[in-house]
Amino acid sequence: MPRPRKPASPFRYFNSSPEIIRLAVLMYVRFPLSLRNVEDLLFERGIDICHETVRLWWNRFGPMFAADIRRQRVSRMKGFRQWRWHLDEVIVKVNGGRHYLWRAVDHEGEILESFVTRKRDKAAALRFLKRALKRHGKAEAVVTDGLKSYPAAMRDLGNLERREMGRWLNNRAENSHLPFRRRERAMLRFRQMKSLQKFASVHASFHNHFNQERHLVDRDTFKARRSAALAEWQSLMA
Repeated sequence: MPRPRKPASPFRYFNSSPEIIRLAVLMYVRFPLSLRNVEDLLFERGIDICHETVRLWWNRFGPMFAADIRRQRVSRMKGFRQWRWHLDEVIVKVNGGRHYLWRAVDHEGEILESFVTRKRDKAAALRFLKRALKRHGKAEAVVTDGLKSYPAAMRDLGNLERREMGRWLNNRAENSHLPFRRRERAMLRFRQMKSLQKFASVHASFHNHFNQERHLVDRDTFKARRSAALAEWQSLMA
């Protein structure tokens, strides 16, 4: 009986080690650094690569790492019911034009879904909500701002009675935009809608994985969680 083949390594065509590739992708996606900033920081550590190599690595491996992170987090949270969702949208300039980044965040600050559209109407809200519901199931409550597209879309989905709205009630979703805004400034905005959607999804997974809420726990707990997250990161695509 033939032995089952091991899955081929995604790093097999690259001369650099997987550890260096993971480090470069982590530095670029997680921190507000440009491609040349990552190149200089790696050179300081004795790793001589071009900034275009960092671009190639993040485009090739960023979505793969993000998908692996989502897969592991979904398996751990299986059976856990989302108590409350917070929905919000933010304007993002793409090649000089206005686009809208919709984001769904749960009650603990976990970014559930990121979705980019050209318009901010009922059709866009409906597409965003259907995508979030398909992946994460129903929520007990959905907190939104005063945008009229939300109740119109939720009325079609039959869950309008779950909607909540109030002053400062949606700060959880609005604060979730801040890390992405810092990355947007470092990247000097985006050139294509496709690249915005790709980076927003990858950045959300990275942020969820390394967000340890250090302001809510003591130092020892934070260090233990940070070490666990880093160890899990180093085992991705192993």
